[in-house]
Amino acid sequence: MTAAVLSAPIGREAAPGGPMLVALLLAPIAVLNAIGFLLPVLNLAVMSFQEVQASGAMTGGWSTAKWQAVATDSFYWELLGNSIRTSLVITLLTLVVSYPIALYLHRSTGLWRSLLLVLVISPLLLSAVVRTYGWIAILSDQGLVNAALKAFGAREPWRLMFNLTGVTIGLTEILIPYMILALLAGFGRLDARVEEAAATLGAPPFKVFWRVVVPLSLPGVALGSLLTFVLAVSSFITPKLLGGGRVFLLATEVYDQSIVNLDWPLAATLSIVVLVVFGVAIALYGRILKSVG
Repeated sequence: MTAAVLSAPIGREAAPGGPMLVALLLAPIAVLNAIGFLLPVLNLAVMSFQEVQASGAMTGGWSTAKWQAVATDSFYWELLGNSIRTSLVITLLTLVVSYPIALYLHRSTGLWRSLLLVLVISPLLLSAVVRTYGWIAILSDQGLVNAALKAFGAREPWRLMFNLTGVTIGLTEILIPYMILALLAGFGRLDARVEEAAATLGAPPFKVFWRVVVPLSLPGVALGSLLTFVLAVSSFITPKLLGGGRVFLLATEVYDQSIVNLDWPLAATLSIVVLVVFGVAIALYGRILKSVG
């Protein structure tokens, strides 16, 4: 019996060709990520430093003019701040609406739980474009809301479209299913026996909720908030339709610069700014998870 065999941990055997096997298993996803994510991002980075003519044709020259414009023009800083602020408000509203629904779903059982899950997921079967047009029918001057207000004596219609209010309402509703599913995925540590123990020791219902349920559900809250924030920042069609070109966000500006103005270097620069915002959000999510434990 050799010394290596004697020193090996009891009950554990090294898998033959372990590192090579892991590399072979990870190779397909690494290739897909390189083709689908890394190469497009590198292409955007290169494009952001290229010169462009008024017709949209690339001249082949190199310039940092777009980066200087984004860094020095107050419009783009306002655009960045408006996008982050609006996305945070939408994330908070979505969380407030979704949390009690997800908690109720988590505690439901049997056929009732399956039925509620279908109701939550069913809006995802419709395109965001269709759902946005549905909100146009509800929020427009001749829509359901203003028709109801007019029936109660309102003389002037409420402006619920072509402003930030309409964008916030529409995006909040569209992102609610994502938040609920993320909360359900993160509610794994919630245990009804812990709540029963707290109640048995004399804690009132609100204290049980605040001191037991909320801390245990924080991983789900962090996951849902990250997902909703990222989707809100990158949403394009809903702000475009409900904002009517009067609500300026990063995603809509990328569209305008690339499709309307044919300024692809500026659109690429703004796209990289969006990626940086995503990176900061993911870093904050990691720190929150680490602090929660």
